[in-house]
Amino acid sequence: MSEQKLKLGIPAGSLQEATGELFRRAGYQIKFSSRSYYPEIDDPEVECLLIRAQEMARYVEQGVLDAGITGHDWVVENNSDVHEVCELMFSKVSRRPVRWVLCVPNDSPVQSVQDLQGKRVATEVVGLTRAFFAKHGVTAQIEFSWGATEVKPPKLADAIVEVTETGSSLRANNLRIVAEVLQSTTRFIANQAAWKDSWKRGKIENMALMLRSCLAAEGKVGLMMNVRRADLQKVLDQLPALQKPTVASLSDPDWVDVNTIVDESFVRVVVPRLKAAGAKGIVEYQITKIID
Repeated sequence: MSEQKLKLGIPAGSLQEATGELFRRAGYQIKFSSRSYYPEIDDPEVECLLIRAQEMARYVEQGVLDAGITGHDWVVENNSDVHEVCELMFSKVSRRPVRWVLCVPNDSPVQSVQDLQGKRVATEVVGLTRAFFAKHGVTAQIEFSWGATEVKPPKLADAIVEVTETGSSLRANNLRIVAEVLQSTTRFIANQAAWKDSWKRGKIENMALMLRSCLAAEGKVGLMMNVRRADLQKVLDQLPALQKPTVASLSDPDWVDVNTIVDESFVRVVVPRLKAAGAKGIVEYQITKIID
């Protein structure tokens, strides 16, 4: 057994369960304990550590961790020199990017970034916000917010820079968006030295491959069916043009087996068409991984 270890950071907090579920779908069994910051994983060559996403990039850059999962926003906020292995489009709510947005109360006179010259702005991403205002040539008083940022305007701040996925929290607090500061998705990052180490890089690349294969399979299902050769072209014409179905001969030379992958939402539309075109024995099955 190899004595080498890959030190892997798992994001604590809102992304923890989603990350654990993604790893489980990829074939890694991760167990969290409420009393431990060291999740168990069924790979003896991997050692996991729970770290807040906000700090992940810093510890990966320093080599405390060989690799970790965090948001692109926190890599930018920490100005961390890390290697980006891949993008992992998943989050606690949706598969859309999260957005850091500049917000003010609905009744605020502020209509643009320039209107905040000399004003007070509260945010958790001070570095990101300072860079944003500097890009627009605006000098504002940027203050770190320890939480509950949405409730600070107008008494404690003139504006805020806050993260949102759906916008529901902003609407609930009577805030409107003035400008978008940054879009961010989850990234798999690696320490620069670890990435140059052949063993660690191989371990990281294999892990990334399996994680991405699970995300690629989301919303997809397989369809297989038997088709008379005489009806084959009519059946193929019903399938998406970009798909390349597998067509295999059966023991009966007059029949073939057709196998393809489609969007799950498309099944209810295409199955009646396939049946009308002559397909028989149509079977839908789940796809857990797609590896290009």
